[in-house]
Amino acid sequence: MHLELWPGNVYPLGSYWDGKGTNFALFSENATGVELCLFDKDGKEKRLTLKEVDNWVWHGYVPGIAPGQRYGYRVYGSYDPSQGHRFNPNKLLIDPYAKAIDGDVVNGPELFGYSWDDPEEDLSFSETDSAHLMPKSVVIDESFDWEGDQLLRIPFHETIIYETHVKGFTQLQPNIPEQLRGTYAGLAHPAAIAHLQTLGITSVEVMPVHHFLGFPGHLADKGLKNFWGYDSLNYFAPYSGYSADKTPGGQVREFKAMVKALHKAGIEVILDVVYNHTGEGNHLGPTLSMRGVDNAAYYRLVEDDPRYYMDFTGCGNSLNVRHPQILKLIMDSLRYWVLEMHVDGFRFDLASALARELYDVNNLAAFFTIVHQDPVIADVKLIAEPWDVGDGGYQVGNFPLLWSEWNGRYRDVMRDFWRGEDGSLGEFAYRFTGSSDLYQTNGRSPYASINFITAHDGFTLYDLVSYNEKHNEANGENNCDGDSHNRSWNCGVEGETNDPAILALRERQKRNLLVTLMLSQGVPMLVSGDEMQRTQKGNNNAYCQDNEISWLDWNLQNEKAELLNFTRQLIYFRRKHPVFQRRKWFQGRPIHGRTISDLAWFNPDGTKMTEEQWQIGFSKAIGVFLNGEEIPRVGPQGQRIIDESFLLFFNAHWEIIEFTLPIDLQEREWMVEIDTKEAGFVEDGAIYTGDKAVPVTARSLVVLRCLP
Repeated sequence: MHLELWPGNVYPLGSYWDGKGTNFALFSENATGVELCLFDKDGKEKRLTLKEVDNWVWHGYVPGIAPGQRYGYRVYGSYDPSQGHRFNPNKLLIDPYAKAIDGDVVNGPELFGYSWDDPEEDLSFSETDSAHLMPKSVVIDESFDWEGDQLLRIPFHETIIYETHVKGFTQLQPNIPEQLRGTYAGLAHPAAIAHLQTLGITSVEVMPVHHFLGFPGHLADKGLKNFWGYDSLNYFAPYSGYSADKTPGGQVREFKAMVKALHKAGIEVILDVVYNHTGEGNHLGPTLSMRGVDNAAYYRLVEDDPRYYMDFTGCGNSLNVRHPQILKLIMDSLRYWVLEMHVDGFRFDLASALARELYDVNNLAAFFTIVHQDPVIADVKLIAEPWDVGDGGYQVGNFPLLWSEWNGRYRDVMRDFWRGEDGSLGEFAYRFTGSSDLYQTNGRSPYASINFITAHDGFTLYDLVSYNEKHNEANGENNCDGDSHNRSWNCGVEGETNDPAILALRERQKRNLLVTLMLSQGVPMLVSGDEMQRTQKGNNNAYCQDNEISWLDWNLQNEKAELLNFTRQLIYFRRKHPVFQRRKWFQGRPIHGRTISDLAWFNPDGTKMTEEQWQIGFSKAIGVFLNGEEIPRVGPQGQRIIDESFLLFFNAHWEIIEFTLPIDLQEREWMVEIDTKEAGFVEDGAIYTGDKAVPVTARSLVVLRCLP
């Protein structure tokens, strides 16, 4: 077929179908030539040389090219790794702005810009063609009937996040048709949505769906797969492996339909995004996209030896966020996912890497300034994983306005408290009340703290109370991968056991951690499956386990059903009571002219904590009063919000402790709502008043509600 090539336009980047033909535009600052490669259904390639270049954007328009067209690029230029240039036109490249990508990379030596047989490694030049191993970019029709769908904009202080994986959540769900399991359509299925709705979460935080390197060589050789997806190859295209619709570009429609279905159910979609590095790895990695398009522009290179990459991520490379075009790429991607795909927010993996303009982390970096000024991105949920692996990368509490953070200090303190480690009660109190020491001074609110006990990376809740050590043998790295310091406690036996006392303690510890998480100020994040006793058999780094180790087991028997029911009740309890969802910080003093504070902390004997007692490292018991009549928050029409008041008694000691009601509260009646020694919420709980002691079982907590 004869194809014409017209000059086309410099904007928009990527491929854009206007109903009559398609415009193609590719940024490459250092290229000397670019070929657009079009593939027919049999894989036959037709090359068109893009002759127009403006502002380092190579562009052309091809009449008659329609949605479903598969394409790629070959980019010419210097192959001189010592100067940071790795152009090799023998390598077919994914369009960095492609909206859809058809298939996965197939491993083979042809993917590499250098010859494997050369003793100089990456300094050599490979003349083998990679097109037969490469997935192809796809021209799409972006139209979609959203039927009036809009972002849900659930207030952050009312948000409850559920971190999940598209495939892991649905792969074994028996009520989802088999052909839809593991897909966007599966997550949109009524059976999946019913679980999310009855659980009570408000937002799903979906692990990476940007098209990623599914079968990197070091895993493929072991028969494993990149399951988590933290090796992006493109920041616009939904991963095709999660699509039941196998037509070229079908994954885009299916993803949009998933978002629409979740929104209709009242559930937000937050994307876990990886703008800090790509799946092309270090100087010995394959040439798949950005490395071949313009290595020196897209990546951070070592200044005095640009053959090598700056690696703040532990994944071989770091995206060059100092370059204006790379910043534009990230911002264009973020806006695309909000405006075209209707996602409600983002969680940024290793976000500290995005703040490194030189070497140090700078929270005034250009990326954060641009985000702050952008009218689209500044108006959605922004969550940072506030660390990377570089020096000074741990930045919990240091991100700017608009940003919430995964609060790693919350995780560590709460794990240590409940496993009985020494630590100041002062830090426990800070974490429970929203971490004002981290977020208040720079103008942020309690919901800047994303509280979590577990995350995808590390032990599940079940494993956290069942294993002292990681057991990652299945990953094929001799158990050397994954964190060795998990702040976990196996309750006396490593792994599975039939000992009823240990099993009872483990169940109590799970409830302790869940109640602490859901009743803390800030935004709770629950990891998919923790509500159903999901175990990875002690594997704390299951990134490569696309199997039953990572998939949710929906066989809800006995203790699984008990914990699920308890978690549902707990989430409902939090959502019912605004005293656990404050937008403003506690003041710790009487307000509204009353005599009782909005917050008060007590010793087990009912006396108030002293400054010296806050620093005691061996104390394992404390009580807190939350005053529901002193909430500095108004409703949508300005009405004052009043809630019931609560007393919470925490006992991480190995023996029972009797708590005395604080003297100022003894005239009221207090009924037990939650006692974690019980498998469920307490019905017709005991009522306490006066100086009657409240027994709190060893390693448990009790929540009491003030009766009218």
